[in-house]
Amino acid sequence: MRILLLSAYDADSHQYWRKGLVTHFPEHQWTVLSLPARYFSWRLRGNSLSWAFGESAEQLQQPYDLVIATSMTDLSSLRGFVPALGQIPTLLYFHENQFAYPESGQEFKSVEPKILNLYSALSADHIAFNTHYNRNTFIEGASALLKKLPDQVPAGLAAQLQKKSSVLAVPLNDECYLTTQPKAGPLHIVWNHRWEFDKGPEFLYNALKTIDKDGVNVTFSIVGQQFRRSPEAFNNIKIQFPSLLKHCGFIESATEYRQLLQNADVVLSTALHDFQGIAVLEGVAAGALPVVPNRLAYQELFSEQYRYFSQDQQTGANEETSSLIYMLTKLATHKENNTLPTAPAIDAFNWKHLKPKYQELMDLTIKRFSRKLIN
Repeated sequence: MRILLLSAYDADSHQYWRKGLVTHFPEHQWTVLSLPARYFSWRLRGNSLSWAFGESAEQLQQPYDLVIATSMTDLSSLRGFVPALGQIPTLLYFHENQFAYPESGQEFKSVEPKILNLYSALSADHIAFNTHYNRNTFIEGASALLKKLPDQVPAGLAAQLQKKSSVLAVPLNDECYLTTQPKAGPLHIVWNHRWEFDKGPEFLYNALKTIDKDGVNVTFSIVGQQFRRSPEAFNNIKIQFPSLLKHCGFIESATEYRQLLQNADVVLSTALHDFQGIAVLEGVAAGALPVVPNRLAYQELFSEQYRYFSQDQQTGANEETSSLIYMLTKLATHKENNTLPTAPAIDAFNWKHLKPKYQELMDLTIKRFSRKLIN
């Protein structure tokens, strides 16, 4: 099968997914086009222009059997600019959706990213989401937006999207699954997310402040992708709680990062938004216990014993911090008594399990397209 794979905003998580696809389906012929993950607004609006009239124009005209595109792709415009693409079955994959992002208060508010998501979804033959949370928030958000539009809005669009959608997770690479090792010392907690506001750094800071004051026997490794500007909470953590930190900063080496996860007792999330939580899943695959908020995709990923109460349960920030501290303190006691539970099994996320499901998804997209031509 000849497949055109489009990653319009090729962030780390998108690269992880597309490289996994190409690696685990060597039987298919892949043409991969990607654009850098920068200048978000322009990239989202301009990717179809960049591809259709740029250096990639000739590659878009080739006779493919299937197109797989990320939801950042302006698919409706691209199929208009390159009519040949409209004659090829197209699968649109949602790592995230623009309806469920928390607002920092500093962004330029525009409905255009949501409209682009909606138009691309409507123009695809099939759409897939990494979690039910992602699909539900997209369908609900799109439905709410359509109701706000002034007139001439066709009925049943949200139902159409629901009907041609499915859920299939981003698989974890084989190297994520590591043998659990004995771990000496205090409870080792890894927080391994992007250093941005939507990952809850202020909440992390408040938790460390309480842990430091209460003298809970834990140590932290705070790692993850950093940017030119990071929330002030990270600098405050470095300055105020050095005795709690085993490591703080980005780890360049993939091998060292895997070793860190393998040596962790707990992988922690304080996220305000996560559509699948690959960072947490990688920690769990390495043997760490997940400690996650009772919101977002985590409600479908992990049972209640791994989730602390969150503000989504009508609690305040203080109650959320208290719930997290209680869970970590309890786990620290278990560590001291050598009674820590084992991490939950997540073999269902490996490529061996999910590859057949991805092939089924490709085949389904082609069947939907063929049915559309007949009708």
